[in-house]
Amino acid sequence: MNERKINFKNKKILIYGFGKSGISCFNFLKKNNICTIFDDNTKSIPTKLRKKSINIKKLLDISFDFIVLSPGIDINKCRISNYLNRYKSKIITELDIFEITYPKINKITITGTNGKSTTSKLLHDLLKNNKMDVRLTGNIGYPILMEKKIKKNTIFVVEASSYQLDYSKYFKSKYSVILNLNPDHLERHGTFKNYVNAKFKIVKSQTRNDYTFIDSENKILNELIKKKRIKSNVIKIDYLKYKKYFRQINNIYFKNSSNKKNLSFVFNIAKILNIKFKTVINTANKFKGLNFRQQIIYQSRKLLIINDSKSTSFSSTIPLLESYKNIYWILGGLAKKGDKFKLNKKYFSNIKAFVYGKDRNLLIDSLPSKIFYQSSLTLKKVLKNLNNNIKNDDSKKVILFSPCAASFDQFKNFEERGKFFNNNIKSLIKKV
Repeated sequence: MNERKINFKNKKILIYGFGKSGISCFNFLKKNNICTIFDDNTKSIPTKLRKKSINIKKLLDISFDFIVLSPGIDINKCRISNYLNRYKSKIITELDIFEITYPKINKITITGTNGKSTTSKLLHDLLKNNKMDVRLTGNIGYPILMEKKIKKNTIFVVEASSYQLDYSKYFKSKYSVILNLNPDHLERHGTFKNYVNAKFKIVKSQTRNDYTFIDSENKILNELIKKKRIKSNVIKIDYLKYKKYFRQINNIYFKNSSNKKNLSFVFNIAKILNIKFKTVINTANKFKGLNFRQQIIYQSRKLLIINDSKSTSFSSTIPLLESYKNIYWILGGLAKKGDKFKLNKKYFSNIKAFVYGKDRNLLIDSLPSKIFYQSSLTLKKVLKNLNNNIKNDDSKKVILFSPCAASFDQFKNFEERGKFFNNNIKSLIKKV
């Protein structure tokens, strides 16, 4: 199917999943098309839109021109799995709709296992500081189809997850960024190879006039670039080249290696876009970060508290464990399939681990025996135990809340988990 011949007028469209993405697709398409809504949880569809929804019995007898799939739906584990597999060629995503509607708009698409949101926000701030019309959208929480007043010179910074890219067919990006790759979401993708292939779509779809940015040390991506004979201009990021610029940045947020690497990508994109490095440095020094992503919520002479509730894997936490000493590390929740703890043993003595949640024993088994740990059922109990451990520690210390696991055993999402930590750590700060 050629996307140039595709249009969204007078089409019968099924929108499966009515979360943020599904709602934005419905609102974007409803004026010129016949849109039908289906959701596994009918209660998520507002009462006033129930007449636009369809039950599963009627659905199975209808053929649609397009099926718009929300990112969170697993085609192999949903209520209409057989139906979706039968009409797989008709499945598109929110990103596809945007691409077909605005094929000439420049997009900088950022994906990877860790650091997507931080890098996207940092790049957005940089472009905004450089007086550009820039929009921050995608997995960071702002549906791309909700953006209005789009002009020819508008630039979209799109944070794209593997879920969003997996079923996309037409989405393309002028600038494609893959920050890093570690095993993640294997419960959805099945294998690491499938996960990598979903991410790599943003590179395979590019042309000779486009740019790809990857970590120079990432063996998987470097091998794929050679094997797939990529057409775009491939730029390999070596963050050591930016050491002299890091010295001009006094923001503690960029102390750890992961954020230095994220910033290195931004430096390189700035170079391609002819943005002065001075603007990058000024933006980095003013950068406040995002809630619950390596967020510094308290800092004094003897205590630093970091809320990294967004962390759902060991790979996202390792750079923080390498960056500080005397760490009281809180982790717990639902462990990720295939996740492994890889930390140089020279850092073991810096860490005291406080583990909680449903999979606490799995997480404990992943830790080296030389790392001290305590186990608790809930996060609330962990904080009480933590208080007993640190009250006699008069040295400089770091409380790191970086769970390395999903939140769903005790919380609705990582945001709720992060807020709970912030609210309950306040009393601990007073005691310290």
